[in-house]
Amino acid sequence: MNTEKKNIKMPHSLILEDRKSLVVTGVSDVDSFDEETITVYTDYGELTVKGKLLHVSKLSVETGELILDGQILSLTYTESKSNGTSLLSKLFK
Repeated sequence: MNTEKKNIKMPHSLILEDRKSLVVTGVSDVDSFDEETITVYTDYGELTVKGKLLHVSKLSVETGELILDGQILSLTYTESKSNGTSLLSKLFK
């Protein structure tokens, strides 16, 4: 049964208001954040938010909710790293 629970994805959504406020649900972990870049992990991939004067207003990994404000310039998804293969391991195959 534990295997089945790992395959169930947490609901994920993005609500962007006026490029100044962003609510993200389905966040499983936060990799890093500063005033220009915030990187979070979701079941649907790694999400990177870039902007200016970014500020995390609320973060709850238990509920999977992230609220941030600032000047949001871009939202970018990359593949999730949960498959265990890093860029270095791919290069040295």
